[in-house]
Amino acid sequence: MKRRTIGLVAAAALAGALAVAAIGTAFAQTQPGYGPGGMMGGQGYTPGGMMGGAGFGTVGMMGRGAATAQAQPLNSLDDARAAFQRYIDATGNANFALDEVIHFQANYYAIVKDSSTGEGAFELLANPQTGAVFPEMGPNLMWNTQYGHMAGFGMMGGGWQQPTGQPTVSADKAQQLAQAWLDANQPGGATETPDSFPGYYTLHITRGDTMAGMLSVNAYSGAVWYHSWHGAFISLTEA
Repeated sequence: MKRRTIGLVAAAALAGALAVAAIGTAFAQTQPGYGPGGMMGGQGYTPGGMMGGAGFGTVGMMGRGAATAQAQPLNSLDDARAAFQRYIDATGNANFALDEVIHFQANYYAIVKDSSTGEGAFELLANPQTGAVFPEMGPNLMWNTQYGHMAGFGMMGGGWQQPTGQPTVSADKAQQLAQAWLDANQPGGATETPDSFPGYYTLHITRGDTMAGMLSVNAYSGAVWYHSWHGAFISLTEA
């Protein structure tokens, strides 16, 4: 393991949720808001880079439906790790393993890896106030070709389609694209080695020896999506 530089819903409903003209680089770089309960402003994406209509709600990863709700707040990384592990255990997939857990100002974040491949499977968030665990919004839902909200579905009306075949953007290229985005949008930020997920990569942003956020790069288009929902970094632990 690399070390860090720092310590189906009804068809009609689905059609309504997917009624967007296209998804491209501008969509990828849109910065979703972070609303109560950890979801995106309660209404989800809006047109022009966001998904309009009913939004995602708690429908998410692997068709599991609702996010897991715990009985108490999460007051530490240990609490968060336990909550994330309960979510993983509930999937019944013995290949899923909890990897990195990070405490941000707005949420706890976790990487879940597939132990059969050694690659990332998906990303999770946990609400510190409620203890609810749910799939991370953004690239994890929209770009994850195996476990994401859009996996197996294409855009209505002949627009965007789920990519197939092998990714065309390597990890090295993804890091270069991420750094170019930072240089243009957040000068002074640097990137670390990407974590690979089905269809995309996620990278830590650092400033000096301190984590300053995250962004993802699409493994087919090279589009960059900044994670605007975390808030300031607090602490990190790795399995």
